[in-house]
Amino acid sequence: MATVGPLARIARLSSSICRNHRLSFNRSTQRRGIASCVDPSHGLTDEQKEFQKMAFDFATNEMAPHMSEWDQKEIFPVETMRKAAQLGFGGIYVQPEVGGSGLSRLDTSIIFEALSTGCVSTTAYISIHNMCAWMIDTFGNNEQRERFCPDLCLMDKFASYCLTEPGSGSDAASLLTTAQLKGDHYIVNGSKAFISGGGDTDVYIVMCRTGGKGPKGISCLVVEKGTPGLSFGKKEKKVGWNSQPTRAVIFEDCAVPVINRLGEEGQGFNMAMRGLNGGRINIASCSLGAAHASVQLARDHLLVRKQFGETLSNNQYLQFKLAEMATKLVASRLMVREAATALQENRSDAVSLCSMAKLFATDECFNICNDALQMHGGYGYLKDYAVQQFVRDIRVHQILEGTNEVMRMIISRNLLTES
Repeated sequence: MATVGPLARIARLSSSICRNHRLSFNRSTQRRGIASCVDPSHGLTDEQKEFQKMAFDFATNEMAPHMSEWDQKEIFPVETMRKAAQLGFGGIYVQPEVGGSGLSRLDTSIIFEALSTGCVSTTAYISIHNMCAWMIDTFGNNEQRERFCPDLCLMDKFASYCLTEPGSGSDAASLLTTAQLKGDHYIVNGSKAFISGGGDTDVYIVMCRTGGKGPKGISCLVVEKGTPGLSFGKKEKKVGWNSQPTRAVIFEDCAVPVINRLGEEGQGFNMAMRGLNGGRINIASCSLGAAHASVQLARDHLLVRKQFGETLSNNQYLQFKLAEMATKLVASRLMVREAATALQENRSDAVSLCSMAKLFATDECFNICNDALQMHGGYGYLKDYAVQQFVRDIRVHQILEGTNEVMRMIISRNLLTES
């Protein structure tokens, strides 16, 4: 069974990791344990519970203590991510023969939800890196898989996904970056915008136009850092996601070997969309982790904060609000896990379910985090408290991997065109 190897490796390493799942973050109150009704381990197999615990422990011990510093100092935590890769988290759904863990989409969602309780921004980058590694593993030939995937799975090298351009965001098929074939190289010209890891990563999965207009003219190239003609824009200043750099990626007569093309010419757009189906599940899972942590933080705050002579937990309005938050969290989790299962099984409803899960979970989880901040009052607006960072970090989840407006388009198109 593909999961036995990586899970055994995780189990051996777990002895050095503390079993305490407490969220530690400066002046945050101590976590009292997970309430049964929102326990993310419900319904999981013993194996899934095992690597979920590994991810929770890693989040608690290796990520949460540094989450604020990474955010405020804009640190890209390379060494921490390499530690995560030693647990098998660098290529979670990449095949084992090229260094991956060979886990399922559902397993991946479980892991990303747990890791995000420690740092959403860092986990979100890890999820993008995993998507890039999966694309090479899935669409590359054996030589490409063996050349790129082992280093990516160990996170000895890091990857970025390059689809969005300054003039083509939601309308991805209108991209203008060109790749003209000259001998055994493509000469690439154009630019990509909002690229996570841009400038700091080593491998760029680039969608570019090798043919005519529209999606059928798009191909996929793997561009390596250091290639002449490849450069980067300034580091963007962002509201959240500050533990990962974001830059424009610029191509000026950039010569990329033909052997770095994934698949055939004209297949790039389909590859990009298939990658994004999984990316939407991944980013929704990161939202789940932020919402789960925020529910726990809000609950703990209500139990200790006193106003008008009693704790806030005695206020019926706040009791009901907390109940609504917990209900939305569990509903979001169930939808994300169903979509992950559909994608793994290649079901006919997978694309729509991935879009529904991304739409619902990122919207509702943002509202959960925002409500948790409100429950903290003025304290929630201080950077000493983790809840404000969860709010800032997951706001962008409603925009990237296809905006939530585009998710509505995909869902409605399925409803109105299927017989």
